[in-house]
Amino acid sequence: MSRERTRRRPQPAAEAPAAPVAPGGLPGGTYKPLSERDVGRILEAARTVLERTGIEVMASPCREVFRKAGCRIDEDANRVHIPGHLIDRALGVAANEVLLAGRTPEHDLVLGGTRVYLGTGGQAVKMLDLDGTVRETRLADNYDIGRLCDTLEHIHFYMRPVVSRDVAIEDIDINQFYACLAATPKHVMANSYLPGSVPSLRMLGEMIAGGANAFDARPPISFTACWTVSPLRYATETVEILDAIVAHRMPVVISSAPQAGATSPAALAGTLVQIMAEQLSGIVYVNLLNPGHPLIVGCVPAQADLRTGAFTGGSAEFTLLNAACAQLSQALRLPIYNSSGISDSKVPDAQAGAEKGVTGLAAALAGSNYIHHSAGFLESLLTVAFEQYVIDNDINGVIMRTLRGIEVTDETLSLDAIDEACRGPGHFLGHPQTLKLMNSEYLYPRFFDRQTRDDWEAKGAQDAREVARAYARKVLAEHFPQVIEPGLDADIRKRFNVLLPREAMRAPG
Repeated sequence: MSRERTRRRPQPAAEAPAAPVAPGGLPGGTYKPLSERDVGRILEAARTVLERTGIEVMASPCREVFRKAGCRIDEDANRVHIPGHLIDRALGVAANEVLLAGRTPEHDLVLGGTRVYLGTGGQAVKMLDLDGTVRETRLADNYDIGRLCDTLEHIHFYMRPVVSRDVAIEDIDINQFYACLAATPKHVMANSYLPGSVPSLRMLGEMIAGGANAFDARPPISFTACWTVSPLRYATETVEILDAIVAHRMPVVISSAPQAGATSPAALAGTLVQIMAEQLSGIVYVNLLNPGHPLIVGCVPAQADLRTGAFTGGSAEFTLLNAACAQLSQALRLPIYNSSGISDSKVPDAQAGAEKGVTGLAAALAGSNYIHHSAGFLESLLTVAFEQYVIDNDINGVIMRTLRGIEVTDETLSLDAIDEACRGPGHFLGHPQTLKLMNSEYLYPRFFDRQTRDDWEAKGAQDAREVARAYARKVLAEHFPQVIEPGLDADIRKRFNVLLPREAMRAPG
């Protein structure tokens, strides 16, 4: 496996693209909630925290890795104190870019810099069904949501969205990955519940990719490991899973999710200091295990509503924290996974749209690389809804079109077009430039309504949620992508205990 710190890729052409937005990877980075001085102060404070306060690591092989590297260990308090020179060494070898491959190149994600990709998030425990009822999530939901997202062009990756509440823990890992991989050729990410499952997941990934070397070159799956419990404490069981993922050379996110006012300081700057201390400790640890490992910074800061203590994800503070984390990761020259679109609303309504639009646009403009939770979520991460994925696809499209910005060229300055219209018909509707640019300069939403009221009423006066439900019903009834060819599927089923029935993966009749 290559340990190059960065992967090079061709730069985009200067001329306007042929479509209003790219599949993903447009650059952000124009929104900066922190000044350059603030960025430096926060990162320096995070280093101070690691040397002064340290991070709690119970007696374990993980703690011995830190000890061997020269960290001071407070045995009585179970705290590891990480010196600055180890942080500098880790940052010197850490991967600046990480490839998360799709099954076909158009779905590749090249994380790093300010390139932006938007996709789903994970671990909802409730499904708001198309009939309006709420139920527990199940394995088949991961397949069904995946094939719906397979048709939505502004959802760039597929992170396993729901917990398979109907599957025993020993079977969840293989089955959640399989259900997602069978639904879409987009890149798939999930967690692992058991360290013993990781070798099997590597084997499944190799079967999908076409062998070990093919997997290393183009990994079709990756992992998230929530290896810390804020504030500043390692979760021993999850560290064992992280160790296994690194040992099997698979891309991984180290995810921290403190809540300002509850599990991190009420001061937003203090929350940023704590989350970066947690992240820097993980960067040191993983690069001690395997220098240059395909590692992604995982910052998912949120806040507690201090009136109730409840998690909230649709707030201005959530917006600021996640955008600021993008700036901090860029200063470290490391790829970042963070969040948007976590509405606190219980249904797809005006509140959900407002919270998703604001949080998503801020994270993208800040240049976050892998923005998960951008589609499907309601009720502060507890619930997903089929129709919400459809609505969020159009929100994501608007975000990506905003990222593309305005191209200023000799042609787009439009001097000749202005002169010709003013000397002629007095408008631009039939002008050759308008006809040429109408499908590349403008984004036309697939589901948001732009009809006149008369036309809208004549066609049933459906609101956005009704339109999205109708689309989701049609896709779920008709779209059964054959992403895994039958022979390979049979081999996978022989090797692993796949619980999703074949007949559930075919259209009725």
